[in-house]
Amino acid sequence: MKPRMDTNRHELNPVPISVHSCSLVVPNSSMCGVANTEYKKPRMDTNRHELILKEEVFQIVGAALDVLNGLGHGLLEKPYENALAVELGLRKIPFEQQRLFDVVYKNVKVGLYVPDLIAFNQVVIETKTIERITNIDRGQVINYLKITGLPVGVILNFKHPKLEWERIVL
Repeated sequence: MKPRMDTNRHELNPVPISVHSCSLVVPNSSMCGVANTEYKKPRMDTNRHELILKEEVFQIVGAALDVLNGLGHGLLEKPYENALAVELGLRKIPFEQQRLFDVVYKNVKVGLYVPDLIAFNQVVIETKTIERITNIDRGQVINYLKITGLPVGVILNFKHPKLEWERIVL
């Protein structure tokens, strides 16, 4: 199974953008200034796209926003993880902190993975204080999802005044 990533960056105050795409060419028309008699299907029906655990992820991000507003930015990761655990508890969001998972290679246990938090028994939460979320961070969360068998991961970056976050879906 190939992992899917929601690669859109999310911040506290997202700036709306407009995108023009010419992926659909209608027969005998000149969309985008190019005449073409070939009809191409759109790549994805965006009207039918459902986000997995959408409400749960938004509840987690809302809690993270409160943590960032309460603590400010610039601390190390652990205080944010602990404060997020407090906030999840106050919101009655079910979570586990520092749950142990075996890392197995060819049916042999080779180590342990200890996620920061797991919410709703379905979402791995990875707290960070880094300049920017990178492909390395995304790759780590994909591996964490494979190890845990959970469907969704959320990376929360508390480094800056605006919360940066991404959801990763396996």
